[in-house]
This record gives sequence, structure tokens and C-alpha cells, in this order.
Amino acid sequence: MLPDLPQAPLQPLNLPWLENAGVAAAILRLDLIDPLISGNKWFKLRHHLQQASASNAPGLISLGGNHSNHLHALAAAGKRFGFATAGLLRGHPQDTPTVRDLQALGMQLHWLGHGGYRARNQPGFWAPWQARYPGWQCIPEGGGGLPGALGCALIVAQARAQLAALGWADYHAWWLAAGTGTTLAGLVLAEQGSHVVHGALAVPGDYGVAQTVTALAGMHGYQLHDACRGGFGKFDDALLAFVAECERHSGVPLEAVYTGKALLALREQVEAGLFAPGTRLLFVHTGGLQGRRGYL
Repeated sequence: MLPDLPQAPLQPLNLPWLENAGVAAAILRLDLIDPLISGNKWFKLRHHLQQASASNAPGLISLGGNHSNHLHALAAAGKRFGFATAGLLRGHPQDTPTVRDLQALGMQLHWLGHGGYRARNQPGFWAPWQARYPGWQCIPEGGGGLPGALGCALIVAQARAQLAALGWADYHAWWLAAGTGTTLAGLVLAEQGSHVVHGALAVPGDYGVAQTVTALAGMHGYQLHDACRGGFGKFDDALLAFVAECERHSGVPLEAVYTGKALLALREQVEAGLFAPGTRLLFVHTGGLQGRRGYL
């Protein structure tokens, strides 16, 4: 039996550029819900883990890179809840802090090269792995698919339950980073058009995020904004300086792959006048702080 999802605190997000624009923001600290199964990963994995438990699957298998927050959370969940785990990794063997953690948590690693990893969406990709690991729960990259989105829909209820403590009767919109689009789709499903969900793309536009969200949640209720700054996992000095400045002002630890890029894209849109004075925004901290070890 899996425990209930931990409660993420909703806190005021105080930054000078928000105050100057008259925009109020609160940050949902998914980074604080668990030291290992952190951020939106708990929500994305929830239904996948329930399915694995219901089918008595002996193990869990999924995909990711050598700094993958998803594989890190999956390995930790397997260790905690009694599932063996296997990870299919992009590229060739590398020694990173995340990879060392995966090994310490007991995950069996398979390096696919770059061509082999690109085939992950092709028909028949999973067949040899299902033969090698019979009965295991195969989980899409990033914990995606409808089970992942349905788990992320629970994020909305967590935030709404804390609005009164902020003195808010309601809010106007959401803002969060989008990688696979699964978390964004979950929020769109939960909102059903009540509030716009803004996704800041941490990946290039041709990664199929819009198609994923549309397939899972429909075509309406969300907007996408470019935030990738040249590519997935790409950093520049301006981004890193912005992240450091926001950490100093807010006291909230950030990472530059997802949340930092999303926050910088929000500043750009706030300063461009997308949100009128008096707007109240909910910003999702999607976690992933373990990945900072890859670039700090």
C-alpha cells in the first residue's frame, strides 16, 4: 500500500520585478515533499506505482539521461516500496552524481547510445525489454502518459487547499516549467478551463510538448512560452546569474534546467505586460534540485 502524497507548502514568492508590476505570486514547493522522490516526480509516478502494485509487478523500468530527475525518483521509489528497478539511459556510460545514486539505490543500468535512445518512441521498442524483464511495469520517459497526468492533477487540489492561508479567495493562472508536458497536462485536466495554465518550455518547440498536452488534456486551457534558451539543458551566464539573484531575494533554492528557466520566462512576460496589476499567479517549483550537481 502506497502512502498518501506528501503535502507541498504554498508560500508567497517575493521578487522585485513581480512587486514592480503589481503581480502577486505564490510558489508551490514540490521540492520540499520528499528528499528523494522529489517535486512533480511523486505525482507523476503515483499512478504508475499503483498499477505496478495492483499487478504484482516485480520491478519498474523506465528511461532518462545521466542527470535524470525521473530515474533518480524512480530508483528511490523502487528501493522504498520494494520494487526492483532498471533504467535505460541516453548515450554511453558516464560517471555523474545522479548515476552513482542510481547504482547505490540498486537500479540496473543499460546505456542505449544516442541512436538506441532515439528509438524509444518507435513501435516495438519495449518488446525486448519486456522479454528481459517479464512482468515489470514499463513507465514512459519522465513518468508520462495518462497515469502521470492524472497524478499531476492532484497538484491543483494541494494548492487550492492553502489559498485561504495566503489571504487569497482565488487566483488567475498557473505558471510552471514544461519538459514532457505531463505535469502541465495534469493541471489542465484538473482545471477544466477554470484557470489558464502557462507552460514555460524547457525544451525546444519540436519536442512535441503541445501534441502531448493536447492528446492528454485537449486543446484548450493552456499556453506555451519559449524558455529553453537554445536547447534542453543549455545554460548561459545570464540565466545562472538570474537564478542566483532570485535565490538571494526569495530564499528558495532553484535549478537552471526547469524551474530557473520557467521563472526567467515569467519575468520576461511580466515585464512585457502579459499580466495586469492585481494578477495572482501560482508558480510550481517542480523540484529537480539533485540535478544541480551536474552543472554546479
